[in-house]
Amino acid sequence: MEITLQIILSLVALICFTVGTNQLLKGAAGFLPETIPPQPALDNPFRFLSAMFLSFSFLLIWVVIHIHEVHDLIYFIGIVVSFAGLGRLYSRIKIGSAGTYLYYVMWFEIVLGIGIMVLQYFR
Repeated sequence: MEITLQIILSLVALICFTVGTNQLLKGAAGFLPETIPPQPALDNPFRFLSAMFLSFSFLLIWVVIHIHEVHDLIYFIGIVVSFAGLGRLYSRIKIGSAGTYLYYVMWFEIVLGIGIMVLQYFR
């Protein structure tokens, strides 16, 4: 169980690192049509949250290395991952679908977060 948990947390760290870096470098303008001028009020919180996403990857790597020392923290990590999926669900309800791919990502995040908490419980 412990090895499985370490592998899952490592994969989540890799995802957070790559997506956080990509979004931090591109900014909000990288996802808007070229006809729309830069939106500082959108770009600022977008890059802020991207940096938080990126920094979360370093916390996850630390947890993977020190897995014998942390216990309750892993439950909070599972909650964060599940809430990320729930945020996508809320966006889907309020704004509409962002595509089939992100629909599957949403469910994967919700289930993955719950899986992390279940694995930690039985560890």
